[in-house]
Amino acid sequence: MAVTGEEGFAYILPMPDSMRSWAAGRSWYWRLPLFLVLLTQAVKPLRTGEQWNVFTGINFGAHEFGHLFWAFFGEWMTIAGGSLTQLLIPIGAAAVVMRTRDWFGLAVCGLFLASSFGELSWYIGDARAQQLDLVSFSPDGGGHDWAYLLRKAGKLHLDLTFARLARAIGFLLIVASSFLAARLFWWMHTEQPPEESPAAFDQRR
Repeated sequence: MAVTGEEGFAYILPMPDSMRSWAAGRSWYWRLPLFLVLLTQAVKPLRTGEQWNVFTGINFGAHEFGHLFWAFFGEWMTIAGGSLTQLLIPIGAAAVVMRTRDWFGLAVCGLFLASSFGELSWYIGDARAQQLDLVSFSPDGGGHDWAYLLRKAGKLHLDLTFARLARAIGFLLIVASSFLAARLFWWMHTEQPPEESPAAFDQRR
């Protein structure tokens, strides 16, 4: 957040101060229940791979689009591109909201990314067993991405290890996003809004 001092020089507020300034005067009343709903949805794929959640459709669409997008870069990238794009979409969304300094949006993007890691973890862990029912836009059906990728890397025997790592990253994202949201809600509740016009104040909420 850029601020101009008495001497006319612009400087950047440290991130915690920028977050506090952004939160001041904003409403936590609707953001808190929204975050809790999304939190319960993001945790689902980290606990089991068989429950649908609000992020599932987006993750699936991003995954299948990734196969098409990376098809120009050869077979390996075509197959890896599905999982890669499934992670890049929430990361890209986080970059956009970071640019606009929407810190609550950043916490939501963290949940989005956590759900993506959660869903991928079950896919990775199924590389050897291949017991999951695979869904694909391809009329010929789809092979198992992670069986191919790990076999090519000579790491097929580590499929469960990589799956646990993906879930661990997902849980860390849940914790980090929840901590960020909690701080923002506290500042929304306690910080006084800046002196500004009523119209600008309404827009902040």
